[in-house]
Amino acid sequence: MMEIEIEASRSEKKTRIIAVLEALFVTVLWSSSFVIIKIGLQDIPPLMFAGFRYSIASVILLALIFAQPKMQLSLRGRSRKWWSMLTLYGCIYITATQGTQFLGLYYLPAITLSLLLNLTPMIVLLSAIPMLGERPSRNETVLVAVGIFGVLLYFSSEIQIGFLGVSILGLLIGLASLLANSASALIGRAINRTLDTPPLVVTGIMMSIGSIFLMLLSLTIETITPLSLTSWIYILWLAVVNTALAFTLWNRAMRVLRAVDMALINSTMMPQIVILSIVFLGEFPELLDWLGLILLAISVAAVQYIQTRRLNNSNKANKRKANLS
Repeated sequence: MMEIEIEASRSEKKTRIIAVLEALFVTVLWSSSFVIIKIGLQDIPPLMFAGFRYSIASVILLALIFAQPKMQLSLRGRSRKWWSMLTLYGCIYITATQGTQFLGLYYLPAITLSLLLNLTPMIVLLSAIPMLGERPSRNETVLVAVGIFGVLLYFSSEIQIGFLGVSILGLLIGLASLLANSASALIGRAINRTLDTPPLVVTGIMMSIGSIFLMLLSLTIETITPLSLTSWIYILWLAVVNTALAFTLWNRAMRVLRAVDMALINSTMMPQIVILSIVFLGEFPELLDWLGLILLAISVAAVQYIQTRRLNNSNKANKRKANLS
């Protein structure tokens, strides 16, 4: 009996290690997207780039969904409200967030846009006060203040020289991407909180809907541009590897790891983006920039840890109540 328990413990530990490695690999892929997009934007219009990436990825995800009877079953009998929520989720997370992210990378350094987008957990935390009646704890309030101070440090040198080399339009687009990303986080939280739909189904459906609107927006605003073989390689790599494969691996890891673990692993993206931007894009932060980035990274990771731990405890409490009743 003891040997069986030891073997089961080893197997569980091995499964957890594999899940952690998968999740970390996904963060590397998602971090590298900033560099690939930045390079690809030299030849590909931003909205077309985003539209092709998510359209191709959504086709792959839909194929995975409809190839599994269990996934197909989860789509049956869905209400109009469910489809409306996924449509809204897709429009905000894919059309608005990803569209503005590609546009933002067209005008801003990858590190700058990454810094803005990393404010998302803090915006979500503050938005939860009027929307969900959730007041941040004293620790969370301090962490938000530290994160904001880090952002001010990062932009202090640009403020002193009148934003020399930094596009004001790019900053406005980056802020729009931050707000859209925060809104999509709240909507995604509302959808996934019910726990009645597999994450792959939610991702595949909302991405398909959002990518359609993104392509329509591209065709309306941008000039149709013939793409080179290199450009198609960028698009296909982002669609197949950094999106379809990455989301699939992320969903697999979520089955093994806690939400707290996933949040902490996800917080490693910011330093990864900084390192990749230095190596491949030649973006070198100055001393105050480094201090700002470090302060923001620490505060964001801590806020994510506190939020996900609280959410995890709340879900456990709700399950206990349901079992008792």
